Amino acid sequence: MPDTGVNYHIEAGDYRKLARALTRVENDLSGAQEILHSLNPSPGCVVIGITGPPGAGKSTLVNGLIDQLTARGKRIAVVAIDPTSPFNMGSLLGDRIRMTGQFNKPEVYIRSLATRGSLGGLSAKTIEIVDVLKSAGFDYILVETVGVGQSEVEIVGLADITVVVLVPESGDEIQSIKSGLMEIADIFVVNKADREGAQTFANNLKKLFHQKAEDIPVIMTVADRAEGIEKLMDAIEKHANSENKHRPFLLAEKAWRLIQKHRMDDIDKKKLQRDIAEASKSADFNLYRFVASLV
Repeated sequence: MPDTGVNYHIEAGDYRKLARALTRVENDLSGAQEILHSLNPSPGCVVIGITGPPGAGKSTLVNGLIDQLTARGKRIAVVAIDPTSPFNMGSLLGDRIRMTGQFNKPEVYIRSLATRGSLGGLSAKTIEIVDVLKSAGFDYILVETVGVGQSEVEIVGLADITVVVLVPESGDEIQSIKSGLMEIADIFVVNKADREGAQTFANNLKKLFHQKAEDIPVIMTVADRAEGIEKLMDAIEKHANSENKHRPFLLAEKAWRLIQKHRMDDIDKKKLQRDIAEASKSADFNLYRFVASLV
C-alpha cells in the first residue's frame, strides 16, 4: 500500500495528515483508492446537509451551528461546496472567507470543495471527501450546498440529517418548493425570521406536514443574531439519536453516484469540449452519432 501520508487515528487538531489524504482523494492522486478502501468511519459521526435556495443565509446558519457545537464540546468538519464554472471549471471557493472567524478553533476543520459540474452541488468527490472526514474522529460534519434549486434533492444521498433553509419570501413559491426541497427535509428552518410574514410562513409549513402526518420540526431563526440556533441544534441532536429508516436508500444513492463516477473516469470533459467543437463544424454533425462514437 502506498504511503498515503495520513493516520486515521490522529489527535484532535492535527489536520496536516488529514489534509494530505483529502487532497489525494479529491485529485485522484497516487494512493487515493487505498485510502478509500481502508476507511473506518468513526462511530456516531453525523452528517448534516444544509440546503436551500440562494440568499437563505445558509453560511451564516452554519457559522451559528459551529458555535453551538463547539460550545457543546464537539469536533466539527465543514464541507463548503462552491459552484464550478461550466466554462473554465474554476471555482470561487468563497465560503472560507465567510467562515474566517472559525479557523482558529482547534476543534473545527473547514474544507472548500468545487461542484465539478454537478448541478445540485454534490459530485462523487463530495461523497468521498465526507467519508474520509467521517474516519477522522469528528462528531459532526456539516455540508453546505451551493443553493441552485430543486436539483439539491441530491443531498439526501449524502446526509444523515437534511436541514432545508428557507426565508419568509419563500411562501410565494410554496407549491413549487413542495415538489422538490420540501420532500427531503428532516428539519425546516425559516431563517431571517425578523422579516414580515415569517410567522405565517412557518405556520403554513407546520400545517402542510401536519396534514401529511409527518412530524417535521419547523425552527425559526435569525442566524446573523444567533437567534434560534440553540433550538435548531436541539432538534438536530434529537433526530441524530433516532433510528435512520432511510439508511439503505442513502447508501444506495451514494453507491449510484460512485458507480457513475467510475463509469465516467475515462471521459475528459475539456477534451470532450474540444472534440465536439471540431466535430460540430461539419454540416452533417449529429450529436447522437457523436455520443455513440464515444460509448
